Amino acid sequence: MKKLEKRALMCIVFALILVLGLGFFVWQFATKGVSWATFYANRHIYSEGRLAIGSIYDVNGKPLLVNDKEGTHYNDDEQIRRATVHVVGDGRGNISTSAQSILSQQIVGYNLVTGTYSFAGRGRTIKLTIDSEISKVADEALGYRDGLVGIYNYQTGDILCMVSHPNYDPVDPPTLDEDDDSGIYMNKFLSSTIVPGSIFKLLTAGAAIENMDVDNFSYYCPGTNVIDGEPIRCTMAHGQQDFDSALANSCNGAFAEITNTIGADVMKKYVKKAGLTSSYDIDGIKTAKGHFDFPDGAKYSNAWAGIGQHEDLINPCSYLVYVGAIANGGKAAMPRVISNQLSSPKMTEQIIKPDTAARLDSMMKNNVESTYGEWNFRGLDIYAKSGTAELEGRTPHAWFTGYIRNDNCPYAFIVCVENGGYGSQVAGPVAKEVMQAVVEKYGN
Repeated sequence: MKKLEKRALMCIVFALILVLGLGFFVWQFATKGVSWATFYANRHIYSEGRLAIGSIYDVNGKPLLVNDKEGTHYNDDEQIRRATVHVVGDGRGNISTSAQSILSQQIVGYNLVTGTYSFAGRGRTIKLTIDSEISKVADEALGYRDGLVGIYNYQTGDILCMVSHPNYDPVDPPTLDEDDDSGIYMNKFLSSTIVPGSIFKLLTAGAAIENMDVDNFSYYCPGTNVIDGEPIRCTMAHGQQDFDSALANSCNGAFAEITNTIGADVMKKYVKKAGLTSSYDIDGIKTAKGHFDFPDGAKYSNAWAGIGQHEDLINPCSYLVYVGAIANGGKAAMPRVISNQLSSPKMTEQIIKPDTAARLDSMMKNNVESTYGEWNFRGLDIYAKSGTAELEGRTPHAWFTGYIRNDNCPYAFIVCVENGGYGSQVAGPVAKEVMQAVVEKYGN
C-alpha cells in the first residue's frame, strides 16, 4: 500500500513538473517565438543569410524592396534607392534603424498561429508612410552636402520623408574603415543629436510668452550684449527690438536677455515638456534623446543655451514634432512610419498652450514676411524659423524648420545642411523645393 502511495506521489510530482515545463515552454514560445522563427538558419525565410520573403512599398505603392529566393530587389531608380536607403536598409543590415532591421517580424508575417507560413509563400507586404518621389526631390535638393530633410503630417503622424546624407546605393553597400565617422549608416533624422542654433529660439519664445510680459519687451541691440564680462554677438546691430522683431531678426542679444529673465529652472521644465529630452517610439524605432544644460547662476552660459548654443543638442525628429505642435494648436500626432489609414493617430499631450501656439504661429509667419521674404516661397503658405548653429573652427550648420498651411497636406518640415552656412540662405531653398513638390502632389 505504501509503495502505491509513493508511486502515486511520484506521478503527481512528475505531472507537476510536466505542467510547469509545458507552461514555461508556452510562455517562452509566446514571448520569443518570433526570434526562433526568424533565426537566420530558418531556410523557409532566409537564403544565404538574407531574408527571402517579404516586401516593402512606399505610401503610393511603389516597390522599395522585394525579397525572394533569387535575391533582394530594390527600386529600379538609383536615386530613389539612395534617398530611401536609411528607411529601407540594405541586405547587410548596416542601418540598425531601418525597416529591414526593425520590422523583420512584420515583413516575414510571423504570428503565433501560423508562424512564418503564408499562403503564397512570399511573406507580408509592408506599406510605409514614406513617399519615394518626394524623398528623391529632397535628395536632389541636398545635393552632395551632408545633412537631413524630414517632413511629417502633424495631424496624422505620417512621416512623408526622412532623407539623410551621406547616403549610398543599397545594391552596393560600401565597406568602411573602423575609424570612419562619416555617419553614412546613420539615419540622422532619427538617430542624431545636433546643435540647433536659432531654431531653438521657438522654444525659448514659447517659454517667454507664458512667463514674461512679452508685449512690453524692449531691447536695443548694438551688435553685442556683454554678460558677466563676456560678449554675446549678433550678426549685425539690430537696433530697437520688440518681442516679434527679436525672433524675426534672430537677435542673440535680445534672446540672451529673455532667457535670463525666464531663468534656468523654467527653461529646463519647458525643454522636458516639449519632449526634447525623451525618445519617440516610431513603430519600434527609437529616436535619440536630446541634451540641454541650463546652468544655474551662470548667466552667460544660460543665455547661450536659450539661443540654441552652449551644450544644446536636438534630435531633428523630436524637434519636428514640437514644431508640428505649434501648427496644430499645442499638440501634434505621434510620428509613425508604417502606413495604416484605418487607425486613428495617437497624439502628444498638450505640450504648448493653445494661446501660446497661436502667438508663435503669428510670429513664424512674421519671420517669413519681414525677414525671409514670401516671394522666395511662391505657392506656399509657409511659417518658419531659420537657424545658424555656430561651431568652433568650422562653418555653421544651416537650419530651416516650420510648416505649411494647406488643408490637404498639413506638413511640418525640418532641414539641416551640415557646415552649410546661414540657415535661411542655404537650408531655406532646400525646404522650398521639397515643400513645393509636396503641395504640387498633395495640395489639391
